[in-house]
Amino acid sequence: MYLKEFPLEFEQALPILQQISANGYEAYFVGGSVRDHLLGKPIADVDIASSAFPAEIKTIFPTTIDTGIKHGTVTVRWHQRNYEVTTFRTESGYQDFRRPDQVTFVRSLLQDLQRRDFTINALAVRQDGLVIDEFAGLTDLKNHLIRAVGNGDERFHEDALRMMRAVRFSSQLDFTIEPATFASLTKMAPLLEKIAVERIHSEFVKMMLSPHWQQGWSQFVSSSLIQYAPFFKKWSAAMPQFNPAESAPLLDETTIWLLLALRMQLTRDQCQQLLRQWKTANQVQHDTLAAWDFSQLLHAQTTLTPVELYQADLPMLQRLAVVGADLAWPIDFKQLIAAYQQLPIKNDHELAINGGDLIRQLAIKPGPQLGKLLTAAKIAVLNGEVPNQAAELIRWSRKRLPDMV
Repeated sequence: MYLKEFPLEFEQALPILQQISANGYEAYFVGGSVRDHLLGKPIADVDIASSAFPAEIKTIFPTTIDTGIKHGTVTVRWHQRNYEVTTFRTESGYQDFRRPDQVTFVRSLLQDLQRRDFTINALAVRQDGLVIDEFAGLTDLKNHLIRAVGNGDERFHEDALRMMRAVRFSSQLDFTIEPATFASLTKMAPLLEKIAVERIHSEFVKMMLSPHWQQGWSQFVSSSLIQYAPFFKKWSAAMPQFNPAESAPLLDETTIWLLLALRMQLTRDQCQQLLRQWKTANQVQHDTLAAWDFSQLLHAQTTLTPVELYQADLPMLQRLAVVGADLAWPIDFKQLIAAYQQLPIKNDHELAINGGDLIRQLAIKPGPQLGKLLTAAKIAVLNGEVPNQAAELIRWSRKRLPDMV
């Protein structure tokens, strides 16, 4: 088949293909950009594959960058845009189950496409719009299938991270993993332990933030991948299942870990272990644990005072609303969020006075007394006992000063 029209991203990069072709070599748009265009989705990056070797690409274009020269990739600078051009290649000897020990440059597009992970990613487009489809990727796109190129066992043995990519693509595209490919995924699942946690983490988060994350999670569990993932291996027998009709999209990475921790009924220490073993960022750990703490407060009391509500922030309440809906908590989060938004202050910086103001106005010295007075003033503002105005707070603080000794 031929593309009826090129997307803008291809039009802008088309001169790269034309220049390479004019010099006697082949060049194609390949991979995810072709897949996404055919699915009507936005194109993130335009990848170009060529029969020209890296040194030959560098003689064609005046401005290039040796991005991944060892693996055949040269970045071509063209009209203020960067395009990665990768030489057709074959790969062999995957001793670390992730990267090839040997890369061989070839002149054959077919040989290059044979090394790719899934048929829907093994499509190429020529400069005249002809779609090259050697492995029935177009049929799999039409049938919403994720199928390994060739032998699934071999593809996953070459790069075990491809197993996480399979469930991630299923989650993102709402595609089914073809039975033979799923069987290979299940068989090769133990190889996931060979992959760096950071790599697994990246694919897992993408999967869980996708529109159909419940499907991806279900396959992550049923394929046994979960048994070889950080932390989960000890909990795999009790993993939760999620109903797509009841589970809302997850807002961000913090929401993912909060949902799993609460669905698994993890203690705070266990939640912290989960976050550390998955090597999450410090801010994600902080926000997840803060939300876990606040969730315990929500369950301990039927109503929250303004001072208790002040411990939250809007993103935390929005994450808890998503999680609470999944767990069917009898909490009106709309009302809770409205109450939070009506608080006179939402953080210490919004208090109209600070320690320096009290030192100057009340002639007190830095120390415990000052801290107690500021805390008391904040609580008074939250409880509506005094307006959040500097003059009123100084007057209020002067009256309370004897009680702080």
